[in-house]
Amino acid sequence: MTGEGDSELVKFRRILLKLSGEALAGDDRYGISPAVVRKIAGEVGDVFRLGVDVAIVVGGGNIFRGTTGKALGMDRSTGDYMGMLATVINALALQDALEKLEIPSRVMTALQMQAVAEPYVRRRAIRHLEKRRVVILSGGTGNPFFTTDTAASLRAIEIGAEILMKATKVDGVYDMDPMKNAEAKKIDTISYLDVIQRQLRVMDLTAISLCMDNVLPISVFDLFAENSIRKIVCGEKIGTLIS
Repeated sequence: MTGEGDSELVKFRRILLKLSGEALAGDDRYGISPAVVRKIAGEVGDVFRLGVDVAIVVGGGNIFRGTTGKALGMDRSTGDYMGMLATVINALALQDALEKLEIPSRVMTALQMQAVAEPYVRRRAIRHLEKRRVVILSGGTGNPFFTTDTAASLRAIEIGAEILMKATKVDGVYDMDPMKNAEAKKIDTISYLDVIQRQLRVMDLTAISLCMDNVLPISVFDLFAENSIRKIVCGEKIGTLIS
């Protein structure tokens, strides 16, 4: 990898950033907020210019969730495929914002749709990273019944990421839901097993187990805190570290 900028400050040379679809909606419950997408692209561009390889897995909950389809009486598999298509829409929006900042990027998808995105091939994704392109991975795992959290864990392991960065709307993992309980306490560091045993709703169990089995650290942080992605990449202790 060819370094750029202040590469000596960088702790993690290759990262996978997991973005929820809801994060792209901003304060709205539905759709894509151009201001939020621009902000995310700016922060990704900031660490990219430090010489960091950046892969992104994006969700689709701002457009459609598989569980929503199930609640409507839809077949679960059909709903999940619709959710996968929603992730591609989000990935294209993010690619557009990145390229407006002159940051080369590629959208890859686990679903075949070559008119808008490349099919996901592990070696090709790694080659894009080596050629200094941001890789946006969409379509989940390509299979129903698996979340985009699991897709993020799987892809991070496949591409050799050094950390999985899960962006949220809160500043880390809490012992209970901070939105519902004012007495919730933030946890700075925690083990994979503790997350599983305490049933903390950080990521689904499959995603956590994949990271545990492959010793991939997870950083849970507030996406909307200033320079949060850069701070983690440079080794600053913010959010919660699961390891």
